Amino acid sequence: VQLVESGGGLVQAGGSLRLSCEASGFTFADHSIGWFRQAPGKEREMISYISNNDETKHYAEFVKGRFTISSDNAKNMVYLQMNNLKLEDTAEYYCAAQTSATARAMGAMTSFYEVDYWGQGTQVTVSS
Repeated sequence: VQLVESGGGLVQAGGSLRLSCEASGFTFADHSIGWFRQAPGKEREMISYISNNDETKHYAEFVKGRFTISSDNAKNMVYLQMNNLKLEDTAEYYCAAQTSATARAMGAMTSFYEVDYWGQGTQVTVSS
């Protein structure tokens, strides 16, 4: 199983970035997949994910209206479009996936406890 992120970088406040995650080694459509982030000294937190069972999209309150998650199941890709970036969005961003078995046992992928697979991360830095 492999998740590979790309698209991070340095951007000014108010700008946009699009993160990509390429998944391999598992059946993409059978997993919930999404994005977490971790800033220095803080816990890793869920940003957004797509549920495997009904493909609904979920967002943390602090990104609603600014970030949009999407996927291309044919390409095993998931994306995170980030608009109106703020200084506090600076963090390492991780692609994450959860198996259907974990979802049944532990519930939705709302914290790092419910994640089965992680990417290596991509840094997003927002400057003033």
